[in-house]
Amino acid sequence: MKEALKQAKKAYSLGEVPIGCVIVHEGKIIGRGYNRRNTDKSTLAHAEITAIRKASKVIGDWRLEECTIYITLEPCQMCAGAIIQARIPEVVMGCMNPKAGCGGSVLNILENPQFNHQAAVTRGILEEECSGLLTLFFAELRERNKLEKEQRKTADFPK
Repeated sequence: MKEALKQAKKAYSLGEVPIGCVIVHEGKIIGRGYNRRNTDKSTLAHAEITAIRKASKVIGDWRLEECTIYITLEPCQMCAGAIIQARIPEVVMGCMNPKAGCGGSVLNILENPQFNHQAAVTRGILEEECSGLLTLFFAELRERNKLEKEQRKTADFPK
């Protein structure tokens, strides 16, 4: 999870929501990713999707059946679906996402017995560090937005 946090910090440095992910196979990281939606102007530029794509290239198959994915934030519906589609059997999450998470919060795509495949899920690993980085990011974002709004107001009404 510490390596996933390093990836999240890369997203943070770009001004992106700090979410990071790594995929491990036989004790070795084979895929890394961090959130780049705004940077790449792509809905698909989530940490998990990037890491899955990279890991699949290393393995040489779309099936990542002997891998573990570490994610700093509970995955959304797209990423949870991609994890199941990639046949990743083990998911380790830092913190939960009560508004949009699909690994147990809003939905539980990862452990849904109605799907062909399920993943074993571990929650709360380095939870404070993962949630703390997100809390800091959103506090700073709110402050930036507030300052920009005030600057626009003063620009609109010159003295």
